[in-house]
Amino acid sequence: MKKLITIFAILICIFGTSISIADAEDEVINSQMDSFNISNFIDEANKYSNDILKDIDIQELLNNAIKGELDTNQLLKNIFPLLGTEIKEALKVMGSILIIVLIHSVLKSISDNLNNKSVAQITYYVQYILIATVIMTNFSSIITLTKEAVGNMISFIQLLFPLLMTLMLASGSVVSVNLVQPIILFIINLISNIFQSIIIPIILVGTALAIVSKISDRIQIDKLSKFLKSSSVWVIGILLTIFVGVLSIEGTLGSSVDGITAKTAKAAVSSFIPVVGKVLGDAVDTVIGCSAILKNAIGIVGVIVVIAICITPILKLAIITIIYHLTAALCEPIADSKIVSLITQMADTFKILLAILCSISVMLIIGITLVINISNTGLMYR
Repeated sequence: MKKLITIFAILICIFGTSISIADAEDEVINSQMDSFNISNFIDEANKYSNDILKDIDIQELLNNAIKGELDTNQLLKNIFPLLGTEIKEALKVMGSILIIVLIHSVLKSISDNLNNKSVAQITYYVQYILIATVIMTNFSSIITLTKEAVGNMISFIQLLFPLLMTLMLASGSVVSVNLVQPIILFIINLISNIFQSIIIPIILVGTALAIVSKISDRIQIDKLSKFLKSSSVWVIGILLTIFVGVLSIEGTLGSSVDGITAKTAKAAVSSFIPVVGKVLGDAVDTVIGCSAILKNAIGIVGVIVVIAICITPILKLAIITIIYHLTAALCEPIADSKIVSLITQMADTFKILLAILCSISVMLIIGITLVINISNTGLMYR
């Protein structure tokens, strides 16, 4: 009987202590959420809600991330209807092009039978203008969507990173913040400026040259068009390499110094402050640990929001690229080779836009992940 009572008492002590520690951590996290004005971040993040996040509350998402109970099933459920919508829109474009090509094919066969070259040439130019109009209308809407997606991602990251840096400071990553913050802000602003001022104009000029080069056999500027469009991918690729490389090196150095500094400071407090030194050290550890939990949760929410912002244009670009290649394949037996070449080049243009958008999205997601891991590594050194 005494053994049972002893075991029961031990269990009460263990679980009672666990509950009190959990309650204390919750109180610290709630206090930090108020202190760092997390509600303002949530309100701003809700502005970027779209079809992917339509049934999801950012506050609830953050709370679940803090508890480690994150469920992304709703996100996946919201993607499938979007996929169907984008496929339908792309098929409409394909249908418009195929109808124009079929009508021209019929008119061309009639003019060939009449041996009237002028009629054949006129019908070709009319067909070309109609197809170019359909393509440029589609291209214009996709360019606008891509620019909005990149702009929204950059704006959200500019909102997210200062908060992550503040939480890193609260978790003791002072050196890491001083090393990482300047390069992050510089690269983000650089990406925004290069995308708006260089990449988009290059793609627009390259597309215009591709359309002009197919009007007549006398105009041969395909190589210049392809060079301009491919150079934009190289620019983004170089930026991605520099961003990830510099952030990784500086983050690793900073986290090592932060971890050793914090460990030394805790040992000094525990040793030199009598009676309450160890208690103070443990209290500081609790606050730092809670800051890290909150930072990680906000970082995860940030990654989800970035994915939600970019997923629609990425799906649209991927689908329209496939549809344009399919359209070119279907048109090849009946259409002029220049028309088929134009459609194929437009598919390649959409592919380049897709690569650029994916690169920027991945760059920002890697940036968030590295920032999260930098201070986590510092905590491991403790």
